[in-house]
Amino acid sequence: MAIDKYEIVIGCEIHTQLLTRTKAFCACENRYGGMPDTRVCPVCLGLPGAMPRVSKGYVELGAVAGLALNCDIASYTKFDRKHYFYPDLAKGYQITQYDLPLCTDGFVDIPFEHFPKEQQPGGDLFRPKNFAGEDCVIDGKYRRVRIERIHLEEDVGKSLHLEGKHSYIDYNRCGTPLIEIVTKPDMSSPDEAALFMQTVQEILRYVKVTKGNLEEGNMRCDANINLSVWEDGKLYHTPISEIKNLNSFKSIRDACAYEAQRQLKEFIEDRQEFNPGFKVTMGWDEAKGETVVQRTKNSFVDYRFVVEPDIKPFTVSAELVEAAAEKVGELPEQKRIRFQKEFGLTQYDSEVLTSTRDISLWFEEAAAASVSPKRVANLIISELLAVLNEKKQTILDVSITPEHIAGLADSLEQNKITSKQGKEVFAIMLETNKLPSVIIKENGMEIVSDAGEIEKIVDAVIAANPKAVADYKGGKTNVIGWLMGQVMKQSQGKANPKQATALVTEKLQKL
Repeated sequence: MAIDKYEIVIGCEIHTQLLTRTKAFCACENRYGGMPDTRVCPVCLGLPGAMPRVSKGYVELGAVAGLALNCDIASYTKFDRKHYFYPDLAKGYQITQYDLPLCTDGFVDIPFEHFPKEQQPGGDLFRPKNFAGEDCVIDGKYRRVRIERIHLEEDVGKSLHLEGKHSYIDYNRCGTPLIEIVTKPDMSSPDEAALFMQTVQEILRYVKVTKGNLEEGNMRCDANINLSVWEDGKLYHTPISEIKNLNSFKSIRDACAYEAQRQLKEFIEDRQEFNPGFKVTMGWDEAKGETVVQRTKNSFVDYRFVVEPDIKPFTVSAELVEAAAEKVGELPEQKRIRFQKEFGLTQYDSEVLTSTRDISLWFEEAAAASVSPKRVANLIISELLAVLNEKKQTILDVSITPEHIAGLADSLEQNKITSKQGKEVFAIMLETNKLPSVIIKENGMEIVSDAGEIEKIVDAVIAANPKAVADYKGGKTNVIGWLMGQVMKQSQGKANPKQATALVTEKLQKL
């Protein structure tokens, strides 16, 4: 028996905390960190008699996420109880959604340009079909991953395993509002799984439904993976492994890559095959770089889903969906394409300027006020964002306005100041909040473009440096740069560099 080939099949379940002010079903503050067990109440602790309630904002943010990921929003939905026992689950069950989720039938399109070369069209590992055998290539530029559902649910507490013999439970996170994004098994490589999560993170941050910080546990991924194996012309499927709580893009890639090889080895040695309804729950040991078995389960039996009796099924109004759609607006990939067409930006520039919605809106306001959107983009990327990154601030923390950057861009574009002076103006602008026009005037920076005035300076410099003239005649053309330096020095940096260079060259050629 010989294996002809195998393919990796991956589906993801991404858990994302929502940015509501309160927890999912009570009035406790929804915030990360703080003193353990200080933001809890009878509802999130599951005490007898406590009654949960659903906030409109919780459902609306779920709808925003669904619309941003191209889902249909249910007009009628409900909550269910999912039973399992773990120390950080205070009630012994989780309030979630089972058969009537809020969002269904969505998709995410991942740009091929971010894939490894061999997985792009024309590459050896390119896959034009998804697991269902359907075309998944969109316009030759994107690979589509289908989303089966997005449902609302609550988070559990956090287990703290400290040095010594004891573990502790912090219930502050208990009841934090979550969405769970469940994909179809459409991903065919560990790289694609990581790119999918990166794309989802970007979109959900962009529409401001989540912080999306993996290091804080705001977003985490369970990867379901198995293999399609062709052996002597016959197709087999290996058992599904669910790798839990992956909290970095690197861990998603590494864990899926390791698990694929482990399953292939297991299939070759033990003939392990797929069994519907059965899966193995795995953990990822990052230090050892390997997956480890945690438990086996049959989810339909283990979880004993029942309708949540304390929360009535409810309708989702058209008004709520409309309000959610307004909050979605233009998504980052659409905005990138428009920026490149409308403003002539490069792919890199457009990606940087759409990294957050706030940056993109700030840029657009500045670009609209300037004669040179391209120069505005350069100033924001090379100057403003560099300062913000150094200070660990966001665009919302900056004191200057888009009008400041637009004014500086126009002064540079219209040759009122040199690029060197532009850096000085930018620094003064940040310090004083004065507009560029005011700074240029106060500091006497405006470039001299009067041809007659520049010619006088050039003539004086050439007359004062006969050795440089002789060197030029002897073939040393680099003296033009040195003479230009003298012109700029004598003009106190105000001479228009282009005009001055042309005049120096012209006069030397005539000597």
